[in-house]
Amino acid sequence: MDSLETELERARALDESELADAIETIGFECTRCGACCKAESACGEDGASTDEAGGTTDGASENDEADTEPHTATVFPDEIRQLQAAGEYDFRDVARPMPYGLADGPDGPEGETFEWALQTDDCGDCTFYAEDDDGMGACTVHGDRPLICRTYPFSVALGGTSQPMGETVDEEGMVQAHECEGLGRDISRTDAEDLAAALKERAVRELEEAIGVRDNYRPVDASPGQVVVHDSEGAKRPDGSPYE
Repeated sequence: MDSLETELERARALDESELADAIETIGFECTRCGACCKAESACGEDGASTDEAGGTTDGASENDEADTEPHTATVFPDEIRQLQAAGEYDFRDVARPMPYGLADGPDGPEGETFEWALQTDDCGDCTFYAEDDDGMGACTVHGDRPLICRTYPFSVALGGTSQPMGETVDEEGMVQAHECEGLGRDISRTDAEDLAAALKERAVRELEEAIGVRDNYRPVDASPGQVVVHDSEGAKRPDGSPYE
């Protein structure tokens, strides 16, 4: 397996023109369906999760998380601060501990995890997602949205980079495309180049973050019921404060 440093060198050497060519070949136009911002189960006005048959469940409750797969999008520490500054949000309004690796304790999640995910609402949707009266999706922090949101539904095939929600359904060179109804649509060269630049930046940032997490990791003697998040800046509590 290649080291993270080797993969970082490959990420920095990615040719943006070739990435743009691949994106043009696959094709993409956002339809504002909101699928990449929402949990896998729909949520009714009363906060109950709606299954595919139209029935309702209690998927929004903590006890029935198995029925609803919450939206999960990786966000870097500096991106969290940028979102905080943009809307004067508290840390926990923006981010939550990445759920992978945490165990269900008697009082909720506990254990150690790596990195942060965008915060979700009671339905498991991204907290910054909203729909207009016509049901069209919109991001309420569009100008400050994280790189993983800017580049969806694409990723690059490099070890150490994160894979967004959705199965890989197409591939062209180093570019992978994930489930999205906007795939296969015409895209302008300018938009393809903008996406390619963001995609390369994200790959580099993800690998730099992974190296930072590895190098700054220190075991923490956490008490039962506590959550510790390890990011590139060290161990933190769920509210983003350093874990002393």
